[in-house]
Amino acid sequence: MVEVYELWTVILSLIVVKLCHWFYQWSNPKCKGKLPPGSMGFPIIGKTFEFMKPHDAIQLPTFVKEKTHRYGPVFRTSLFGAKVIISTDSGLNIEMAKTNHVPGMPKSLARLFGENNLFVQSKESHKHVRSVTTQLLGSQGLKLRMMQDIDILTRTHMEEGARNGSLDVKETVSKILTECLAKKVMGEMEPEATKELALCWSHFPKGWFRISWNIPGNGVYRMMKAKKEMIRILKETVLKKRASGEEVGEFFKMLLGEVEGGEEMISVESAIEFIFSFFLIANEATPSVLTATVKLISDNPKVMQELKREHEQIVRDKSEKEKKAGLTWEDYKSMTFTQMVINESLRITSTAPTVLRIIDHEFQFGDYTIPAGWIFMGFPSVHFNPEKYDDPLAFNPWRWKEKDLTAIVSKTYIPFGAGSRLCLGADFAKLLMASFIHHLCRYRWSMKTETTVLRRFILMFPGGSDIQISQDTEVDNSAG
Repeated sequence: MVEVYELWTVILSLIVVKLCHWFYQWSNPKCKGKLPPGSMGFPIIGKTFEFMKPHDAIQLPTFVKEKTHRYGPVFRTSLFGAKVIISTDSGLNIEMAKTNHVPGMPKSLARLFGENNLFVQSKESHKHVRSVTTQLLGSQGLKLRMMQDIDILTRTHMEEGARNGSLDVKETVSKILTECLAKKVMGEMEPEATKELALCWSHFPKGWFRISWNIPGNGVYRMMKAKKEMIRILKETVLKKRASGEEVGEFFKMLLGEVEGGEEMISVESAIEFIFSFFLIANEATPSVLTATVKLISDNPKVMQELKREHEQIVRDKSEKEKKAGLTWEDYKSMTFTQMVINESLRITSTAPTVLRIIDHEFQFGDYTIPAGWIFMGFPSVHFNPEKYDDPLAFNPWRWKEKDLTAIVSKTYIPFGAGSRLCLGADFAKLLMASFIHHLCRYRWSMKTETTVLRRFILMFPGGSDIQISQDTEVDNSAG
């Protein structure tokens, strides 16, 4: 009996020693040089829950601010089960964006996009995808292929909201995105398929990027079910079109491409996976940012007044024939103050990491070594630097007066990231925002009082933001 007791004592002691050794190794990861300061938290969980706490949407996460104050602009931690370097140093962020090309993401995100997704494949595949996407969403593509559709869809949904007396900004923008992109990417879709696709987005779990464990009932589990259903709809649409000889969307044809001998550059399955990711990313960011923009405009009467003046002028300068034709590219380019509002909104709501990379080579930053294989998260703290922006927490579109409003990235402005992974949808997002603001300014509207959109993390909104909307008799609403 004594021998059994001693045996169990030895076994338990070994387990404790092993656990202590594991915890020590987790807390003190190996590195050839000197790691940035920080805390790794508990094994696997790390500091994830602390990082994900809700915070004011016009300030950096509380976690980042507290750790930066304690450790400095660059520190180490563990999030989503991965080793992470977090940076609020704008110079380091730009450098890491330029010299590292593989997107950094937790396992839940990698699982969602798939191991063979074109976003994370070879440089050649990524180069092909970027080229094709630029043809659709670059300035020339927007002018020739997207401008009219965005204008018609925005006007249609705005009129529907006015008839109903209210409009959910986030849900409406998501519908406009889905319908507009689906038409260009997939060609004409059956109405039922379009409705099913939109329904999938409405049920897609918020915060799908948080935790990587796939447990029945949690966000990742629902995320994977939503992905499966969306890909089914997209694949059925493509196969039906091909079987009947019907044309698929222009973007889809360009994405498949052809090499010598008539072979497609990528498979239909890979193209569908990319299109799913394409829809997902577009629907995750733009509706939330535009919702926050509407709230910021609502809270600033002078901004709203100047916007109304600009957009009323655009309508008044049109002939009746031009009004019926809708917004033109020239109209969009003439929206100077609107662009100032959009730039300021993007600056003040960019509180999520805009540079996400897998560090592919060891990098020296001062006395510290940034190790290869870790995830790098670069936060745009420069947006809130009082040395770069006077009163940085104030929403002040006039600060952009006489500045280059077409620039989407600079040393002090990185809402769309930087480097080879610079967001390809930047110009598209700004066009959609401008079109939405144009049509919204032609109605009487106000935010519903219960809306608290700016009290939550911009990428963690639990739902859209309702506004009360009605026809504005002071402005001709016949077109535009």
